[in-house]
Amino acid sequence: MPNHLNPPHGGVLVDLMADPQRQIELKTASRDWPSLDLNERQLCDLELLLNGAFSPLTGFLTRRDYEPVVKNMRLADGTLWPIPIMLDAGQELAQTLSPGDHLALRDPEGVMLAVLHVEDVWKPDKRAEATGVFGTDNPEHPGVAYLMQRTGDWYIGGRLEGLTLPAHYDFKPLRLTPAELRADLAELGWRRVVAFQTRNPMHRAHQELTLRAAREVEANLLIHPVVGMTKPGDIDHFTRVRCYQALLPRYPHNTVKLSLLPLAMRMAGPREAVWHAIIRKNYGCTHFIVGRDHAGPGSDSSGKPFYGPYEAQELVRQVEKEIGVEMVPFKMMVYVEDKDAYMPVDEVPEGSRSLSISGTELRQRLAEGRDIPSWFTYPEVAKELRRSHPPRNKQGFTVFFTGLSGAGKSTVARVLMIHFLEMGGRPVTLLDGDIVRKNLSSELGFSKEHRDLNIRRIGFVASEITKNGGIAICAPIAPYDAVRKEVRAMIEPLGGFTLVHVATPLEVCEQRDRKGLYAKARAGIIKEFTGISDPYEAPDDAEVVLDTTDMTPEEAAQAVILHLERLGYVGSRSAE
Repeated sequence: MPNHLNPPHGGVLVDLMADPQRQIELKTASRDWPSLDLNERQLCDLELLLNGAFSPLTGFLTRRDYEPVVKNMRLADGTLWPIPIMLDAGQELAQTLSPGDHLALRDPEGVMLAVLHVEDVWKPDKRAEATGVFGTDNPEHPGVAYLMQRTGDWYIGGRLEGLTLPAHYDFKPLRLTPAELRADLAELGWRRVVAFQTRNPMHRAHQELTLRAAREVEANLLIHPVVGMTKPGDIDHFTRVRCYQALLPRYPHNTVKLSLLPLAMRMAGPREAVWHAIIRKNYGCTHFIVGRDHAGPGSDSSGKPFYGPYEAQELVRQVEKEIGVEMVPFKMMVYVEDKDAYMPVDEVPEGSRSLSISGTELRQRLAEGRDIPSWFTYPEVAKELRRSHPPRNKQGFTVFFTGLSGAGKSTVARVLMIHFLEMGGRPVTLLDGDIVRKNLSSELGFSKEHRDLNIRRIGFVASEITKNGGIAICAPIAPYDAVRKEVRAMIEPLGGFTLVHVATPLEVCEQRDRKGLYAKARAGIIKEFTGISDPYEAPDDAEVVLDTTDMTPEEAAQAVILHLERLGYVGSRSAE
């Protein structure tokens, strides 16, 4: 049975960690048990289950609890809980398990973290879960996309016994468990604590918002950013934490504390706001700031917001007494030029000019090396952002060619490489299709599965080159659209990505075929040949389209360079 702790702040914390003797017994017995290596989201969920942040949960939900949580935010016993915490798995593992079995849960290195005492195994209706939890089954919602595309088709529920928490090697003094943070708050004498949830860097508007919130409820401030999984495309947590640390001296002395939350966000808007409030109660907070569109993913492709701007505040207000945390609602803060101050948007005097910079505009300013005004953020925060996000002329990037065999990809790619080497300033790597097949993928055939694996390998190498400030030029055939999009998604958060479709017609490619490959394919000697016996899916998202029928390699390379110059990746500033 789980132990229950009663630290000086908050409600009861569930302690799922086994004592030392029990850990020895579990490790010994686990030699005969199946095991599961956890992914990033599962690791985040397990950590917050084991350390009590998800109290009163004692494990991954069984079907008995899962279904009412999805439908009405309640566990089977009526306890408020808005987000299903599930252990998902594939069919192969799930169908080997039955109630009463034990499953060893391990990190990616194979370290055993916990034991799941299996109580339930079932195949859920994920579409019903999406509409229940997120209010939509639109795959443009990142939470829905993860559920439908990356979550296993089976759920395994049951009670947990923990052996050790997942290992972290970054910002260790800031990674406090609920019990540790409660103890710190008690030692500081902080009886009223307002928590601020964030997954973004904090700027002057955020500082003003948090200062006002703390003063309004006469509480100390806990900055409690998420450092687990956030929205795809968000700034990495290493950069964000350095920004938070740079901002702390701007607060009044001994009024603010920074601690990190290893949470995997779902971006579930109103339900997530309730979840965040429960978690902050477990960490010892008495108040919780809920701002505009709290934990919302923004809008869909038609521009329609997934959630109303203050929908999250309305839902938290309905349940705040039950949670035991008081909500502090706040509207968007804007800079009022003639007042030289930040104010809530609905308090701006008539006739006054208000200023703000969106996240998109900030990223654009960083990418272009433009000024970030001091009214928007403090210089020390801007400095940290620039360290991690240099302007485009100093970033790495990938140029990814795709097209039929004989279209001219390799020739144009080599000319482009020579031009980049001539420019200087960045290391350049050419990942030509034949070179990769020889050195990275020699054991692969030409089935769709193997072709996709080959492109993923190219994408991985290119992403590492891009991340480290180099130029990767990739020139495979890459016939399938889905895996090309995977590669784009892999690289774009790290630097530039330009897809070049060498759209030379099939008949021209056949005429150029010095090796006679097309003739052999038409004769049936070569199987699965792209354009003849295997499809080529022309991209609809290429930034540059080239037809080399009447274009020299030099002209084609120049077209790519001109596109990159327009974006700011190359040009006169590259040599600075």
